[in-house]
Amino acid sequence: MGKLLLRLCFVSLALLFGTSTAFAAEKGIISGKVVEEVGGLPIPSAVISVYIDGSEQPVITSATDEDGRFSIKNLKPGNYNIRVSFIGYAPLKVNGIALTEKDYDKNLGALKLSSEQNSLQEVTITVQKPPIEFGADGVTYNVGSTLLAEGSTATDVLKNVPMVQVDIDGNATIAGKRNTRVFIDGKPSDYMTSNIADLLNVLPSDAIDKIEVLTNPPSKYSGDGEGIINIVMKKGFKVGFNGNAGIAGGLQGNGNTNANASYRGKSYALNGSAAYRYNVSKGDSHNFRENFFPDTTFYYDQYGAYKNHNNGGNFRLGLDWTISPKQSLRLSTNYNLNNTNSNSSTDLHYLDETRIESRLRNQLNTGNGNSNNFIFNTDYDLQTDTSGGKISLGLNFNTNKNIDFRSYNTTYAQTSTLKPSLQQNNNNTGNHGLNVTLDYEKPIFKKRDRIEAGLAFSYRKNDNDLLIENFNFATQQFIHNNKLSNQFLYNENIGAAYASYNYRNVGWGIKTGVRAELTDVAFDLSTGDNYNVKPYLSVFPNLSLNRFYRKRYNIGATYSIRINRPRENTLNPQVNNVDTLNISYGNPNLSPAYTHQFDINFGAFGQKWSFNPRLSYSTSQGVIERYRTVTLIPGSNTARSENTFDNVGTNNSLSLILIGNYRPTNKISANGNFSVIQSNYKSQLNSSLNRDGISFRAAIGLSMQLPFKTAFESNLNYANNANAQGRNKGSMTSNFSARKAFLGNRLNLRVTINDILGNRTNTFFNEGQNFRVENYSTNNTQNFTFSLNYRFTKIKVNKIPPPPLAKPH
Repeated sequence: MGKLLLRLCFVSLALLFGTSTAFAAEKGIISGKVVEEVGGLPIPSAVISVYIDGSEQPVITSATDEDGRFSIKNLKPGNYNIRVSFIGYAPLKVNGIALTEKDYDKNLGALKLSSEQNSLQEVTITVQKPPIEFGADGVTYNVGSTLLAEGSTATDVLKNVPMVQVDIDGNATIAGKRNTRVFIDGKPSDYMTSNIADLLNVLPSDAIDKIEVLTNPPSKYSGDGEGIINIVMKKGFKVGFNGNAGIAGGLQGNGNTNANASYRGKSYALNGSAAYRYNVSKGDSHNFRENFFPDTTFYYDQYGAYKNHNNGGNFRLGLDWTISPKQSLRLSTNYNLNNTNSNSSTDLHYLDETRIESRLRNQLNTGNGNSNNFIFNTDYDLQTDTSGGKISLGLNFNTNKNIDFRSYNTTYAQTSTLKPSLQQNNNNTGNHGLNVTLDYEKPIFKKRDRIEAGLAFSYRKNDNDLLIENFNFATQQFIHNNKLSNQFLYNENIGAAYASYNYRNVGWGIKTGVRAELTDVAFDLSTGDNYNVKPYLSVFPNLSLNRFYRKRYNIGATYSIRINRPRENTLNPQVNNVDTLNISYGNPNLSPAYTHQFDINFGAFGQKWSFNPRLSYSTSQGVIERYRTVTLIPGSNTARSENTFDNVGTNNSLSLILIGNYRPTNKISANGNFSVIQSNYKSQLNSSLNRDGISFRAAIGLSMQLPFKTAFESNLNYANNANAQGRNKGSMTSNFSARKAFLGNRLNLRVTINDILGNRTNTFFNEGQNFRVENYSTNNTQNFTFSLNYRFTKIKVNKIPPPPLAKPH
């Protein structure tokens, strides 16, 4: 296997560098100017992608200068298409650009981009987007431009997005950002489901348009989180009826099927999608803990294994209605469900200070769970004047329910003092939420700027009902455990107001804003304990500067303040004693943590390459962190570990992120990103938390178009993260995918190999004042997946005749 991998690497490098001289310098030129549709303001830094007609990969990617102009030179004679894109605007594609020996200079004139929120139709039907687009405040990953996104889920796609890392449980975070929030279409998804990972694991990638990684979110977004991952769904703004359906299966027993379709009439568009996913996951673990006390030292050596069966569905439906030239209405609903059946076992060996086993504990666990959530969104837009003024009203209602039933059967060997036990945990969780937003925006001075202001209100209610029963072997009955059973009720109200100002002129871009939020939280327990957090006001300033010059360079700087609010998962003091030697609970006395963020980004663009390094510094006060303490149980050589949360102290973090892309030909594209984060923790709570640590993540990808309508794509990823009490060391993950098109590109067959180097492993080190833990786990991620995807209709491309030719001055 190692020799085969080396051969693949050498072949890939040979293809990558051996074809870099395939395009000889020619004299063909395509030029033009990119402007805003409303007001005609030039747009600097817009991405210009040039495609040979029929190609899926751009041959050249460039950017407009400070006046919005571009000039693509050294093109061979032939037929070309270009795509123009800029964050916040609908993409524009112009087809049928013919360059000949006699007619080699084409000036396309003014190409107008419209605001994505205002436009319901692109210039053409199909658009091939560049995989990655850069902005001063983040990165956009266009899902439709990668093979690995076909027939997969949001979780699979996120694993290959620059600056994003996905852990073994499917939770996505931005590298260097400790508290990341996941949004869907600009709305927070953590309010939509009890488990974000469940939602992302069934959300079909074919329904996703792009993923925005916002390291400095605009003021109109909530102040929560150090960064936002915004998943933008396809809106289906295509004339007529079209869609696709797909099915996939893997050798590990996983499979999924999905379909999406859209229909656009004269003044409305309907779109919908449905997906079903079945997955089998299994793995094993080894945990070794050393316990140090003044009078004794002893050890726990634990081995575990698990197997889970998951299945779930996702259903989406949307309507976009252009009521009049000035009014539009968007409605969308989402329903998601997930079912889980799990079995696991652990063997805990108690070792004395000479590492001789004194007793053995075995625990068999079974579980069944199901969750479902429903979301309703509506957005109404009204154009207030011809200069671009707009009022937007949005409403989001969400509700979800989760039922989790688990049984724990514990027996002991080599001891007569400890008796077997059987416990049942029935945990019912319900969430209800309502979010209302009112936004206004308008250009002021010669349409080179834009002012935005708005109000927002969100309401959330969480009901967590935990019933624990213990089996009485004498009476052969389950007895209610009054000490551990409890109901936790959480209510949250947040009112917000914001204002921002954006200005752009002669290569400069300035964004500044401020957001204020008033938070009112109250929660109580069925035991009679009530907690009323005093309402607190938070202010979040936001500043972004961007400069584009010399037609190929871009430099920007941002500053913002963000908040990490303690919520039900960290506040809930309910005790989880599934493992009586490793209990966990929340802390109702937590305070919010504030983070100051500074970012500097630089972009350089060539005809065949791009390079985007970013430097980020953040400092956080009152960091909310999970930490572990170990105490000796009186009268025994047994130590109990307790996990909870606290405002552990301060954290200063310095991050360097490098993102690059190289396209030597129109058929080959290579990309890579690398992140290194230096973190420094300081805590008065526990001296063991005072530590420095370096985290890093690396990813590299290669895609190629091959003869006979085939294509190949691969990605390699690695992550190694430090936390307050240790380190999480991951292994390398890999994806290799090949695709073959049939029936005029309507039918696609794709084969994917995940983790060809072996199953995904994870090593976690944890250390405190009187303990040291090393945990090793492995999961069945190595898999071969086969998928078929069929388009209902052959997509028709609208030919746009170019404007009258004009020679550049």
